[in-house]
Amino acid sequence: MKITRNASAHWAGSGKDGKGTLSTASTVLNQTQYSFNTRFADGVGTNPEELVGAAHAGCFAMQLAFNLQQAGFTADSLDVQCTITLEDAGITSSKLTVKASVPNLEKAKFDELVDHAEHNCPISKLFNTTISVEAALA
Repeated sequence: MKITRNASAHWAGSGKDGKGTLSTASTVLNQTQYSFNTRFADGVGTNPEELVGAAHAGCFAMQLAFNLQQAGFTADSLDVQCTITLEDAGITSSKLTVKASVPNLEKAKFDELVDHAEHNCPISKLFNTTISVEAALA
């Protein structure tokens, strides 16, 4: 099965003084503000690293839920926090912290299912992917 999803960014101005908006086809983000301050300081709005963190946490949680289901378990809750570190002009790490409540699951099996989710959720795989760009200058 092939699924495509779309998002867009608009930016006006310089890197430091400009402002932008992010939108998604689902309209969950609809001209959501982002800027230098939301990325590198404490401005109001979002930033790419926060969105990558949300994507990684959400993807990992869903992969782990599928792993649990396949192993015959259902989570009462899976709480996943993702911390994205940006330094030296690149994302250097994505740290996932998981708190799970799964009845009757032994720790060794849980660790096995977590390890699988860490390496097999699509966002984890994205961090080692080919990136292509089509660019046009108007």
